[in-house]
Amino acid sequence: MAFIRRREDFICAVCGTEVHGTGYTDHCPKCLWSMHLDIDPGDRASACHGMMKPLRALIYRGTYRIEYACERCGEKKSVKAAPDDSTDSIAALVKFKA
Repeated sequence: MAFIRRREDFICAVCGTEVHGTGYTDHCPKCLWSMHLDIDPGDRASACHGMMKPLRALIYRGTYRIEYACERCGEKKSVKAAPDDSTDSIAALVKFKA
């Protein structure tokens, strides 16, 4: 299925930040939490609506990706970090191999 761009504003259910969506926004730029709304990006077809906990941040092809797990159903996903995401929040999720 093709990506569906939806420009939506929302209040973060975790930290209360007022988020102004760009059409690609799928998580809070302050705390990085998300909500399980989609089956395919932008379709809003998931019945779960659980909170997606950010687990870790990895560097993939020169950019950060944030890995999530849904606290309700356990589904996992990975998304590209947005330019306005908190660098402190991303840094707190970075896992280094010793």
